[in-house]
Amino acid sequence: MKLTKQQIIDIADNLDCGIKSYIHLKTGKIINIIDIESWEDAAEDFEEEDRNEIEENSDDYFEFEKMSSHTSFTIMEDFIQTIDNTSLQEKLVQVLQRPKPFGNFKWEIDNSGKYRQQWFDYKKERFIGYVEGLIEGFNVG
Repeated sequence: MKLTKQQIIDIADNLDCGIKSYIHLKTGKIINIIDIESWEDAAEDFEEEDRNEIEENSDDYFEFEKMSSHTSFTIMEDFIQTIDNTSLQEKLVQVLQRPKPFGNFKWEIDNSGKYRQQWFDYKKERFIGYVEGLIEGFNVG
């Protein structure tokens, strides 16, 4: 079974949004479930049928695990190196050295004009690469 580029993109987008993705190892069926830990307001019975399926047949599924905080932090550091605005680079480097680097980085990027979209594009490509690495590491695709 081989995942399509669109399936990989969808899984990457889901992981970025705090949604867990699972693939059935025999059928290739993909199940997406809201990560309750990431979404405090989500109802616990939401997607209950899919949750039960995965719990009862966990050996038949591969979970695409969310990216670690360390890896996410590294992606932010790497992005800073791609920016052609030295003033913004310096601000972002300082943000990563202060408490709450993720929230402060987001605030700076959201208020950075054209660099906001560059960040989204960069992060999406890195998430796609991350998912492709998981697939290779587990021989899913």
